[in-house]
Amino acid sequence: VQLQASGGGLVQVGGSLRLSCAASGGTVSRYSMAWFRQAPGKEREFVAGFRWTGTTSYADSVKGRFTISRDNAENTVYLRMNSLKSEDTAVYYCAAGQTIASTLGRPGAYPNWGQGTLVTVSS
Repeated sequence: VQLQASGGGLVQVGGSLRLSCAASGGTVSRYSMAWFRQAPGKEREFVAGFRWTGTTSYADSVKGRFTISRDNAENTVYLRMNSLKSEDTAVYYCAAGQTIASTLGRPGAYPNWGQGTLVTVSS
C-alpha cells in the first residue's frame, strides 16, 4: 500500500489542522493505520492509530485534542488536530501495517509509510 500525507502547514497556538493520508494499492480498512510525528532532534513517536478492527489509541499528549478517523469510501485516514500547542510542531507521518494491539504504537511494526507533512505551531 502506498500512502500520501498532506494537510500540514503553519498555524498559531490554539488553532486547528486536519491531516489526510490517502492510500492506494490497498484498502485502509484492512490495515492498522497510525500517525506518528518526529520533531527535530527527537525520535519518531506515536500520535494516534487504530487497528483494522476499529479500536483506537492515542498518545497521552494528544488525548482530547486529536481525533483519528477513516473514510473507507475515500480510502483515506485523517487526523484532526485541535487546540494545537507549540510542542506539536513536527513532521507528521502516516503508516499502515498489520499490527496487534500491543504493537500499534511501535514504528517498527509498520512497513508502509507516507512521505511526511510538516506541522508548525507558532506562538
